[in-house]
Amino acid sequence: MTDWTVTAAGLATAAGTLVLAVATFSSVRSAQRAARATEAALLAGIRPVLVSSQLDDTTQKIHFQDDRWVRVDGGRAVVEVTDEVIYMVMSLRNAGNGLAVLDRWDLMPDRVLSERSANDVVSFRRLTRDIYVPAGDLGFWQGALRDPDEPLFDAIRVAVKENHPLTLDILYGDHLGGQRTISRFLLTAVRDGQWISSIGRHWNLDQPDPR
Repeated sequence: MTDWTVTAAGLATAAGTLVLAVATFSSVRSAQRAARATEAALLAGIRPVLVSSQLDDTTQKIHFQDDRWVRVDGGRAVVEVTDEVIYMVMSLRNAGNGLAVLDRWDLMPDRVLSERSANDVVSFRRLTRDIYVPAGDLGFWQGALRDPDEPLFDAIRVAVKENHPLTLDILYGDHLGGQRTISRFLLTAVRDGQWISSIGRHWNLDQPDPR
């Protein structure tokens, strides 16, 4: 005969185990969501965001490794073309909460509208030194093309001569090496090697695109 007492006890134990498992699962899920929210908040606290500087920002004097000096006003970029080198600097600001560490860049003649991804990083040019832009402060980017025989050198030289716009993508991250971001700037020629810079898009390489 069936021992209903034993059966009932077994069912009660199974039900209790199931309830405990569900509660544990819900608790773990809740803890994971809380951890992700905490991590996101911490990252937001050190996230850099590069934008164009203001037209009334201080003029900066930038030094290149061959003892060339270039002055750039707020909200502007400068492109100086010589027979051997193309010198480029741009004034910018960090509108984020964390220190921005500039790492790589990609310059393209004309206005470029294509998207960017982490796979594109291999084509970027490495800066010869890290450039640091404090949170909420003024800073700069600098780059140079030193091989007159490479196709980009001639393309940029022609674009500058004909006053075509230039597209500059800058790869940077926080001081821990994370939150890698590509920010795109459009440089529009105005006069005598002076260019107005404007921010276009940002791509976060280490997190899903929110758009």
